[in-house]
Parts: sequence; C-alpha cells; structure tokens
Amino acid sequence: MTLNVTPKHRKLPTQATGAKIFHWLNIISLFIMLTSGLQIYNANPVFGGRSGLHIPPIFTLGGWLAGGRHWHFAAMWLFSLNLLWYGFYIFVTRRWRHRFVGANDIKALQKTQNPKRLIYAWHRIVYTSIIPILLLAIFTGIGMYKPAQFPWIVDMFGSWQGLRIMHFCSVPLVIIFVIVHWWLGKKAGGSELTDSMFW
Repeated sequence: MTLNVTPKHRKLPTQATGAKIFHWLNIISLFIMLTSGLQIYNANPVFGGRSGLHIPPIFTLGGWLAGGRHWHFAAMWLFSLNLLWYGFYIFVTRRWRHRFVGANDIKALQKTQNPKRLIYAWHRIVYTSIIPILLLAIFTGIGMYKPAQFPWIVDMFGSWQGLRIMHFCSVPLVIIFVIVHWWLGKKAGGSELTDSMFW
C-alpha cells in the first residue's frame, strides 16, 4: 500500500492493481457460488431433507439443480484460480509479511494501549483466519464434486451428510469474515481504505 498526498494534504491509501483485481474476482465468484449453491441446496435441503426449508428463488441462480451446478462449478474454478495466483503474487512481492498475523500482533494484543495498533492486530488475525475457512470450503467442495475419486474425504467427515453440513457451514463463516474484514478495514483506514481496494 502506498500513500498519495491530495491538494488538501490528506494522505489517501492506494492499492496495487493486482489487489484490486483479486477483490473484484472474489466478490463476483463468491456471489455466483453463494446463489448457485442455494439453488443446489434447494434440490435436497441439508437440514430437513426434501421437505426442509427452501430458499426463495429470488436468492438462487441456475433455475434448477443442473443449472445451479454448472454455475457453481464454473465460479469455483474462477475463485480457486484467483486464490492461487494471488497467493503466488503476495509470495513473490513479499506482501504476505504485512497481511498475515505475526508474533508482534499477539504481543500488541497483550501490551499495547494504542487503539490503532490493536485494530491492525485484530485485522491481521481475521485476515489470517480466512485461510482455514477457504481450505475447508474447497476441501469439502472437492469431496462433494468428486466423491467417487475422493471417497476418503467423505469418510473424514463421517458420512455424505456430514460432508454436506461442513460445506454448508463454510458459507456463513465466509459471510462473517467479509463483514468483520470490512468493518476492521473501515476502523483502520476509513471508507477511503475500503474504496481503495476496488477503485
């Protein structure tokens, strides 16, 4: 992140183009996966079976089970490849040193009285927490996508229903992450920081 000085001498945050592309592709792919996933869910609700709670069509994408699956798997590839190239990007540019939690952040939580420093520490902790959440979503998704090729993934979660529940639980976790990530970003740098992630 770099800082630009405006005519009013305000320092506004700016982001690398790669970070902006990453955030846009994430939003697009997550939106498609969420709405198409709800379409798939409606074919056989995770909780309650076919007579269980159904999601209103306005919140779904695909029109029917096969349509929802097509959208879901297409967005899955977009999301996974976006995650892969961004991981490579922050590794090569060494941006990972400033994005993920470190020992200094843990010490800051225990000792610092600086509210700004506390926000940065919590932000890095939350940012780091998305890694196991996404791994869970992708791992369980692969298990559901190719159960014949990866039956051991199904076995790890006890049953097909257990695998479905864990994959389904990754959705609210991602939504909670996005909300907290946005809120801490706003606390750290105001709406200018959030805007700089996209524009």
